[in-house]
Amino acid sequence: QEQLVESGGGLVQAGGSLRLSCAASGRTFRNYVMGWFRQGPGKEREFVARVIWTGANTVYADSVKGRFTISRDNAKNTVYLQMNSLKPEDTGVYYCAASSYTVAGEWKYDYWGQGTQVTVSS
Repeated sequence: QEQLVESGGGLVQAGGSLRLSCAASGRTFRNYVMGWFRQGPGKEREFVARVIWTGANTVYADSVKGRFTISRDNAKNTVYLQMNSLKPEDTGVYYCAASSYTVAGEWKYDYWGQGTQVTVSS
């Protein structure tokens, strides 16, 4: 099975940038749709971005459109989240996840990373 490990989180000032990485183990990385989620203080986990197998199709939450970019490198078993123009409301724990199937048209994620903290100061 896939193991996912996030890295790249940290403290950044508003307007700054961070690039998160999610390294996957296992032998079937390219078969998974990959997603990023986040959970802010006192909030529920929310969807951030998703990329299909080839990286040609991406989906973003409205709150991050135009600022965040998800990408993947199947040769390196890694998915990335480039975050630009960061805002304090982007603060939270960011998780990557892998999905291989849908239920009622919604992707269901089989594997999750441990999360990496992103803190954006005002």
